[in-house]
Amino acid sequence: MHFELDACSTQTKARAGRVQTDRGCVQTPVFMPVGTLGTVKAMTPEELESLGVQIILGNTYHLYLRPGCDLIKQFKGLHGFMNWHKPILTDSGGFQVFSLARLAKIEQNGVVFQSHIDGSKHVLTPEKVIEIQNILDSDISMILDQCIQYPADQDEVMAAAVITKNWARRCKLAREQSACGNALFGIVQGGMFEDLRCRCVDDMLEIGFDGYALGGLSVGEPQELMLSTAAYTLPHLPLNLPRYIMGVGTPEDLVELTALGADMFDCVMPTRNARNGQLFTHQGVINISNARFKTDQQPLDELCQCYVCQKYSRAYLRHLYINREILALRLNTLHNLYYYTHLMTTMRTAILNDDFNAFKKDFYAQRGGR
Repeated sequence: MHFELDACSTQTKARAGRVQTDRGCVQTPVFMPVGTLGTVKAMTPEELESLGVQIILGNTYHLYLRPGCDLIKQFKGLHGFMNWHKPILTDSGGFQVFSLARLAKIEQNGVVFQSHIDGSKHVLTPEKVIEIQNILDSDISMILDQCIQYPADQDEVMAAAVITKNWARRCKLAREQSACGNALFGIVQGGMFEDLRCRCVDDMLEIGFDGYALGGLSVGEPQELMLSTAAYTLPHLPLNLPRYIMGVGTPEDLVELTALGADMFDCVMPTRNARNGQLFTHQGVINISNARFKTDQQPLDELCQCYVCQKYSRAYLRHLYINREILALRLNTLHNLYYYTHLMTTMRTAILNDDFNAFKKDFYAQRGGR
């Protein structure tokens, strides 16, 4: 993997760059749709490509449990299994351990957990996580980390940071011993404490990775705290390597974090919210089940050029959703993913033209103000 910067905003800390992988170039800033089980729900790989999606995220924890590494190995990796031939980033399973904490026990060696599917016992070690991701043949792999809930006291966050550092060393060694050429990203934890975040950055830089992610954000903290944590952490990361904010977020989050110097994002929000009838537009979020759309002949978003907005009315989209038609899930997801992808492309253009502040002003003006 190779990263190059194409432009930096003189008005903010926003960056436009390129992540070059063997399976293609990813232009940043970029949003990665989440394909937990080898599929971005309701979309075919061909549809994703038509929307301009450059890279997707797969989930080590879930794919390890089902369908399992033995089957994916027969297809020489996740790309062949799901027929997606652009880059894939896989997370390590650390967040799933966090979100399914009642089924997991953190130990120095790794994580002991029960499958949420059948209750079977498994152990995820740093070495095992790298082995799984090598089988998946992801273009970018993530270290195993311990994600901390919010709120958490400083001692608890510090203990998790020490474990993450030790696991990070073991992940890098396992990757080197495997002779796998794919990229490996470190993850900066540290909760909402500035001194611990900076210490975690130093720990990851000391080990050395191909890129760096901020973990432990969007775990229940207020948006202002998330942004301030990112604001004092991002400047400590190398300028010449990609910066990834994990599990974030809303369109407003993406705009603000891009302005702070982040390059890569992922979140289930556009796809999950689509299935719940929440659609993202230039004017803000629309709940398509609302009765006021029952006879509305307008497109969902008059400023959007996606297939859905060009072909269908709000009334029809509401009709599909209210009647639980499968097409509702597909059209809603298609629109939301187009919106997110187009948002990132628009931000990149603004950075290249060095008018990011003008972009932000228009972005919030369309929503009726910040």
